[in-house]
Amino acid sequence: MNFDPQQLNKPISSVTVKRSLTPRRRAREYALQGVYQWLVIKAAGGFADYATIAKQLGEDPGFKKAQKDLFDHLFAGVVNHYDTLERKIKEHVDRPMEELSPVEYGALLIATFELAEDISVPFKVAINEAVELAKVFGGTDGHKYVNGVLDKLAQQLRPHEM
Repeated sequence: MNFDPQQLNKPISSVTVKRSLTPRRRAREYALQGVYQWLVIKAAGGFADYATIAKQLGEDPGFKKAQKDLFDHLFAGVVNHYDTLERKIKEHVDRPMEELSPVEYGALLIATFELAEDISVPFKVAINEAVELAKVFGGTDGHKYVNGVLDKLAQQLRPHEM
């Protein structure tokens, strides 16, 4: 089920999509919201402050149901490794990075970070979680694009798991 990506500007606890959310899924959704905000501010030429965004998200009432350490790991990981992650993604996309939806791009960044930097997460889990984020928050077929790019990245970054 999809809805308007503008809902990313609302606290996750107020988003009106019914689904079962584990603390890990909630952490990934908050990480996506943080990455989305960070990307949009950065694209507008502003100073995208990780700490301010993380603090704001942490104040959302629903955040207490998220696995905070996973949120911190993913959001900080994307911000701290952004240039490297972007280069890895660029190799597998068919359009300029500026043309990617910030939602799908955020999901790609999170999954690429997990694929490249966190071998404790099986590649299938990293891909599936990103696809689910894109299904919920992205455009109609954005999840298919995310899946295709991540399949190629997984072959490059995790060939031993294929």
